[in-house]
Amino acid sequence: MDAALELIGVTGGYSPRRPVLHEVTFTVGEAEMVGLIGLNGAGKSTTIKHILGLMTPFAGEIRLFGRTLEEAPEQYRAAYAYVPETPLLYEELTVREHLRLTAMAYGLDEAVYRARSGELLERFQMDRHADRLPMHLSKGMRQKVMIMCAFLVEPKLYIIDEPFLGLDPLGIRSLLDLLVERRAKGASILMSSHILSTIERYCDRFHVLHHGRLQATGTLEELRRLTGQERLEDMFCSLVTKDGEG
Repeated sequence: MDAALELIGVTGGYSPRRPVLHEVTFTVGEAEMVGLIGLNGAGKSTTIKHILGLMTPFAGEIRLFGRTLEEAPEQYRAAYAYVPETPLLYEELTVREHLRLTAMAYGLDEAVYRARSGELLERFQMDRHADRLPMHLSKGMRQKVMIMCAFLVEPKLYIIDEPFLGLDPLGIRSLLDLLVERRAKGASILMSSHILSTIERYCDRFHVLHHGRLQATGTLEELRRLTGQERLEDMFCSLVTKDGEG
């Protein structure tokens, strides 16, 4: 399987004297959905910040479709879309204007923008709220705006951090259905989530971070053989407490 995303020996964080990540190496294959899981403080958000280029590794390298950020910054940034845990919106722009701004930033054709935005607004039950400002939206609705903007551009890689927080059951189902559809069309997905019972049913592989190190990686079946457990939640607990820590 070709790699959409490669982390190779990444050590990083906020201070070289006390790195958060320690020689983290993993991949996300093309047309693969991968779950990034770990306890609070395990290094998941720091890992994502390094992938996005918001932080620079002290050692190692990160490649998206074979390119580093330094080698090809425009192609690197155009290859992914990011959905953060906390919605970040422009308070003076409506929902529809957020979508249009995203389309302009990625150079989408007007017809493509109209078709995709209309479908997304309907799918996430946001068509009635399209002309509202963020101050009039619930947290879940604001999260839907971030999700719609990411899916509008149809990138080759989706990086999604705790996407289910604040979403209603229909929103969660719509997001999961979209992820499955995008993967079927060749997109790759890296998703960080604590809702293990949900991602267990959807992800192809899992990377377990613990204290900034890759504790384990593999498919459900590989993790079952490693831990002797059946459910992902039990596998995870076994992996992060096997040394009496956690």
